[in-house]
Amino acid sequence: MDLSFTPEEVAFRQELRTFFTTAIPQSIRTKVLEGQHLTKDEIIAAQRILNANGLAVVNWPVAWGGKDWTPVQVYIYQDEMQLNGVPSPLAFNTSMVGPVIAQFGTDEQKKRYLPAAANLDVWWCQGFSEPGAGSDLASLRTKAERVGDTWVINGQKTWTTLAQHADWIFVLCRTDPAAKKQEGISFILADMKTPGITVRPIQTIDGGHEVNEVFFDNVVVPAENLVGELHKGWDCAKFLLGNERTGIARVGTSKARLKRIRELAALEFDGGEALIHDRKFREKLAACEVELKALEMTQLRIVADEKNHAKGKPNPASSILKLKGSVIQQTTTELMMELVGPYVMPFAASDEGDGRNEAGYGPDYAAGTGPTYFNWRKISIYGGSNEIQRNIVAKAILGF
Repeated sequence: MDLSFTPEEVAFRQELRTFFTTAIPQSIRTKVLEGQHLTKDEIIAAQRILNANGLAVVNWPVAWGGKDWTPVQVYIYQDEMQLNGVPSPLAFNTSMVGPVIAQFGTDEQKKRYLPAAANLDVWWCQGFSEPGAGSDLASLRTKAERVGDTWVINGQKTWTTLAQHADWIFVLCRTDPAAKKQEGISFILADMKTPGITVRPIQTIDGGHEVNEVFFDNVVVPAENLVGELHKGWDCAKFLLGNERTGIARVGTSKARLKRIRELAALEFDGGEALIHDRKFREKLAACEVELKALEMTQLRIVADEKNHAKGKPNPASSILKLKGSVIQQTTTELMMELVGPYVMPFAASDEGDGRNEAGYGPDYAAGTGPTYFNWRKISIYGGSNEIQRNIVAKAILGF
């Protein structure tokens, strides 16, 4: 299999790079490359720039704003975004609920929800995980009962990322309690302003508020908010998770982080010598770069195989990308921890612009290293834990 890029693909990459580095504000791209958190307004602003130029939902059907690109072009698009610090379009909208509605929704649902999702006029969040139903998602207990022309939802979701910003939520609910685990589940949409929905923040170990608990207490939504067939929501979930796991690989993001680590290692000294010249550190850095190159080649083999993208079927190889990609991302945080050394403890940068943190010592780039390390432990869990991904690979790919 030839994994080299054609001249047309090289030109395509350069065109995207020029747009990303000129149309997206430098202030936003710098924050992304330095690992800083974006505000809600910055996320919305970046996505609307992309959407205005037809680049927010390239993976959607052309009729709804997508591009008739090859899988290789989609890969280049994602790679260049990550390399240049462009915020990815909100995944809940563009990689999760949007593709599900485009694949399984009615014409009315597509007209109502897809344009607003693409332009981030409506912010979506994901109601999948529950207490006791995370990695084993099919054990979920949130239920939806049909009452006349409505669904009445009761239950609890947890680890709901950015629910504090969300306007709508897509929820996996058990609609047939007598059915087996993967059966009897439906995919239902709910307005977050509906009476009975309560969002409770969860403070994470890094001190941030990124995830939430969401409670449903007799939440009434129209029957028309069911997406796909009744009791067939697991098909929607598998389709969605296949898209999510491929994105979690984040090859471009890891490339950009390793580049930054190399640059910063030239600024940190140990025993009078720059850390970049330390043999053990260089070995760890090189090993991570080799693993990343192998992951990139694996992703290219997958995207070059058109058959894996036929009929909207999820590719089980996406589990490999998720598995290895998450490990590499966590390794980059370990390298950063080693790089900044004792400066990892204070994590808030000063407002003085003097290159020191609020405790009065250490460079500003050390700020956030510790919290990021702890926060990114979650990468090997969300989107299906790495242990579950190994089971998928063993069964669906190796045939065990």
